[in-house]
Amino acid sequence: MTETRAGTGPTPAAAPAIRAGAQSPFWPAGLPAHLDFPQGNAVGNLEHAARRAPDRPALYYYGRTTRYAELYARVEALAGYLQHRGLRPGDRVLVDLQNSPQFVTAFHAILRADAVVVPINPMNTTEELEHYARDSGARLAIVGDELVDRFRPLMPELFDRLIVAHYADEAPTAPAEPLPPVMQAPRAALRPETETDFEAAIVAGHRPTPYAASSADIAVMPYSSGTTGKPKACMHPHSTVAFTAAAQAKWYGLDDRSVMTSFMPMFHVAGMQASMSAGIFAGAALVIMTRWDRDIIPDLFTRHKVTWWSAAPTMIVDVMASEKFDPACLAHITVLTGGGASMPAAVALELRDRYGLEFCEGYGLTETISATHINPPARPKPQCLGLPIFDTLSIVVDPDTLAEKPQGELGEILISGPQVMAGYWNRPEATAETLIPLQDRLWLRTGDLGYVDAEGYFFIVDRLKRMISVSGFKVWPAECETLLYRHPAVQECCVISAPDPYRGETVKALIVLKPGQAAQVDARTITEFARAHMAAYKIPRIVEFVDSLPQSGSRKVDWRALQQAEWSAKQ
Repeated sequence: MTETRAGTGPTPAAAPAIRAGAQSPFWPAGLPAHLDFPQGNAVGNLEHAARRAPDRPALYYYGRTTRYAELYARVEALAGYLQHRGLRPGDRVLVDLQNSPQFVTAFHAILRADAVVVPINPMNTTEELEHYARDSGARLAIVGDELVDRFRPLMPELFDRLIVAHYADEAPTAPAEPLPPVMQAPRAALRPETETDFEAAIVAGHRPTPYAASSADIAVMPYSSGTTGKPKACMHPHSTVAFTAAAQAKWYGLDDRSVMTSFMPMFHVAGMQASMSAGIFAGAALVIMTRWDRDIIPDLFTRHKVTWWSAAPTMIVDVMASEKFDPACLAHITVLTGGGASMPAAVALELRDRYGLEFCEGYGLTETISATHINPPARPKPQCLGLPIFDTLSIVVDPDTLAEKPQGELGEILISGPQVMAGYWNRPEATAETLIPLQDRLWLRTGDLGYVDAEGYFFIVDRLKRMISVSGFKVWPAECETLLYRHPAVQECCVISAPDPYRGETVKALIVLKPGQAAQVDARTITEFARAHMAAYKIPRIVEFVDSLPQSGSRKVDWRALQQAEWSAKQ
């Protein structure tokens, strides 16, 4: 699940707010309020699935089936290689891979070695990767071979070794669907002294030592944002990883007969946990796609009898618009879920009325490694976060005083539960600002403005943070502004979100040029400069030149006023 902008609804008269989802009359029937989940190293979920049903399909990938016993054997071998190369418990490993069997293997192998996964967006540039390397202290990275050239400038200063995956190694010689260009490209020529082929690392046959990580040891460090500065790593112990995997499997009723899509990016907590870890906990089969291709969805769904589909609303709209879309491919789907942006009401109605599918939205943050709230599958509400899940409390407070708001009143959403991070890596001040003690519990400040209705469902109506969500990818304005200021013609700039009918939001830059530069610089100049310094989804798609930027009382650029004006003008 990802942060999502949901619509408003009627707000009844003030009343005591429902804090726990299990207090709602619409808590899913048969589910307990408390969830027991496996303790210790989260890789145990995969190990248990492999022992329960070693021959059951674990991964479907362009016509190739990997069974649970084979998957776990590959995880063991890669974990052994990592330890052979000197990886120690607690060491961080960057994982920069597209969705692929290699991602699933690398993720679990790092956990199996008692080390820490640092998942990275494959769209990041060398400049952006340098921050993640320096900040995390990772000396080893597992990357796709299409990304090797982005890492080589950082060696040997920041990385000692790369383990390089060629995605096509996991596909059959006669694939069932057309392979994307990234899988058709020639294998990268590696430098043996510092780079190891992913398959060669596994074939080496090293055996790992017994795993010993406890539930409290750090397992995954995904990067999140703030309103200032660069992205921060969220420290997630094995307990939060195991909890959100088990919680989503139980909530959606997943089991070893389930066939799930793994199309949402696995480097992001929504794809990582809902589309990978929850399925492995249940012993389900995962259908993996390395690059999004709407035209192969009908064949995939029909051939594998997909039962569970997690998708951003834009993906669903895309599939339904394809010339190859066949409604019959939806015949086996029992759960359709997603987040990242609100599902358009018209599309939700079409899904329900024409295909009998209810879109079940959920909510979570990187700081909670996926879900905190999910709609009950039997009674979802449109453009709604849902109910707080197992063992999770959520309240709405005044952002300034932290006084709790009654039901129906607007305020900042706070969360307390077993999925909340341990803190930000090497950021004690940011941790103290985000994790606060209140009413004898530790609460996460989400920065999202919303309310809870009379039935315990939570809604977002605005965002206190500046984060921009572009088709589910998170863009941090302060980071973009820092890069834009490097252009010699930029005197002042402000990055905000702008409404986009397809992506939900897009990036807009308002720029004040230095004197005498207007004739030399246009929007295309800025866009091309940005393309060389930041990932594609962060590049401003709208560039507006202005004479000045408004300032707040503290003499800072008033981005809130610009943001409000941009969205108001498009309504």
